[in-house]
Amino acid sequence: MNSKTALNTIMWISIVGILFSGYLTFTELTAQTCAVGGCKFMLGLPTCAYGLMMYLAVFVIALIGRKNSS
Repeated sequence: MNSKTALNTIMWISIVGILFSGYLTFTELTAQTCAVGGCKFMLGLPTCAYGLMMYLAVFVIALIGRKNSS
């Protein structure tokens, strides 16, 4: 597997993570209910919001790496 294929795979996995954690974050912040499991909060934010930030960071890093590997 070459680096461009690996970065594309990482990018698509991060997109799925963004969609899932974004849905959970949106549900917990707007409806004040948990879509799955119990609601956990840390520093005033639902824990899935930190997952959303992490997946966004991974997506941006993969996108920059893909752009620079061309």
